[in-house]
Amino acid sequence: MYKKQIADGVHQAMVDALAIPADDRFQVISEHSADNLIYDPQYLGIKRTDRVVLIQITLSAGRKPGQKRALYKRITELLAKSPGVRPEDVVINLVEVAWENWSFGNGVAQYTAD
Repeated sequence: MYKKQIADGVHQAMVDALAIPADDRFQVISEHSADNLIYDPQYLGIKRTDRVVLIQITLSAGRKPGQKRALYKRITELLAKSPGVRPEDVVINLVEVAWENWSFGNGVAQYTAD
């Protein structure tokens, strides 16, 4: 339930802040033991706990900085509500790729016009 709530919150934040289609949802959840998770508990003066959640989102390039800031804020708002993750414990990383680097099946680059 906890992982699904995180996944649901991240997806809803992307719909809200980036206006992605609601059915554009492809997620991988990985859980790591404390021995396999290394992070600085006070990097940039933010006090993190051992309940830190690391979120990496791969998305098409081109979003403006304001959209990204809105996404970060919305993710932390939603995860604070459910499942109750402290905003200080949410670390988010965006990986931007070119539109032509996507194929959603059938060996076709759906986002390119040839």
